[in-house]
Amino acid sequence: MPQSPTIRTSLGFVLVAAVCLVFADLAITSINPWLEMGRLLRGVVTPDFSSPGQIGTALLRTVAFAFVGVGLGAAAGFVLSLLFRFRIVRMVCAFVRAIHELFWALIFLQFFGLHPLTGVLAIAIPYAGIFGKVYSEILDEADPTPARILPRRVGVLSRFLFARIPDAWPHLRSYTSYRLECGLRSSAILGFVGMPTLGFYLESAFGEGHYDHVGALLLVFYILIAALRLWVRSRLVPLYMLAAPFFLGTGLPIAWGQAVRFFTEDIVPNPIRQGEGLVALWQWFADLMVNQALPGIGATIVLTQIALVATGALSLLAFPLISRHFTGRITGTLGHTLLVIARTTPEYLLAYILLQLWGPSMLPAVVALAVHNAGIIGHLIGRRSNEISLRPGAAQGRLERYGYEVLPRVYGPFLAFLFYRWEIIMRETAILGILGITTLGFYVDSAINELRFDRAMVLIVITALLNIGVDTLARRLRARLRLRHSPTCES
Repeated sequence: MPQSPTIRTSLGFVLVAAVCLVFADLAITSINPWLEMGRLLRGVVTPDFSSPGQIGTALLRTVAFAFVGVGLGAAAGFVLSLLFRFRIVRMVCAFVRAIHELFWALIFLQFFGLHPLTGVLAIAIPYAGIFGKVYSEILDEADPTPARILPRRVGVLSRFLFARIPDAWPHLRSYTSYRLECGLRSSAILGFVGMPTLGFYLESAFGEGHYDHVGALLLVFYILIAALRLWVRSRLVPLYMLAAPFFLGTGLPIAWGQAVRFFTEDIVPNPIRQGEGLVALWQWFADLMVNQALPGIGATIVLTQIALVATGALSLLAFPLISRHFTGRITGTLGHTLLVIARTTPEYLLAYILLQLWGPSMLPAVVALAVHNAGIIGHLIGRRSNEISLRPGAAQGRLERYGYEVLPRVYGPFLAFLFYRWEIIMRETAILGILGITTLGFYVDSAINELRFDRAMVLIVITALLNIGVDTLARRLRARLRLRHSPTCES
């Protein structure tokens, strides 16, 4: 069974989530949610492919933004990984990856507008921070033996290229492939802020009540992700990278003067722009903290902790769906398909759909976050459980086998994966505020709509610091509980 510190920690998180439930709004406020859900399900099972040009354009733009954004992020991240030993580089990487792609998009929209550069940079910048961290860890874990047997006269660059890279290459390639899948999801949701990707067409179809069009778009997106290994081959990636920039579309010419004004005037706190003193600046900051930042932080933490525990509970129910100890060939295939759909659907997209069906509350966000992240963790834990050999005389009943044989042996990795997702869940929680849930993203979006960019930037920085704090706490908990199972994928 799991050790007592692990049990106490788990119960502590459950208790915190139970307290958060007191402060959470989880009501369903729409008049007839089940009727709308029925209409949506009918649209999904009877998709309308009568507009192949529109569907093709949506997918092509989604793929193009993903390849260019992830490609630039990977290149920048590799350079950063070589410098990751420097504290300033680690701090920069932590900061840029703590800000969600949609927040970056909202920033760049203010001076680039709906230009392809907005979408590309919104993906590339946070991904560079993620790649920098993960690539550094992969290179550090490379086998040092080949470097030791090389002659001493071999230069540093040659030693790196011929000794470290070959050993780390399979892991670098595997992780980059995974990030491309994440990039496709990120690219899709950029459509919700106006970029011409899948989310733009989904939002339009949903707003018009064309659920059959929604079903068609979702279906082709799932197929695109599921078939990733078939159409993304190593020899084809250079061709995709060369072609992708030509399919990003066009936008209005960039007004560089607006970019200069944004950084030199718009994001400067208003009291400073007006030449007022420190007292006025303090009052401005205090008003922002009391009326927006603190309520946003509170809602973000409440939603995060409820979604975290819901993710954990759903993951423990989900992993047997693909575990050979509980499923057969057919049921395992069905379970795998279900988890693929769950982890492929972006949280933002699922939350948007549920908000339209159930009305504005935290419930759609909790369900969206739990379903997506449980799909990821359930898949990872299910694979881990398949490596377990049942002991002789193990419980024969499935329930006993689950509770006494399999679960105790995968609980440590499960908790490690859950802690890895904690910061990611908080990052997504903040951005879901754009949909109307009063997390930090709600106040960021409101400030931007009111052209109060100085307030928006302060709130975005607070969001990043909150994410960094949660990530630090999660690392310390993993270390204290000795949870050293590193996940094969992060987001």
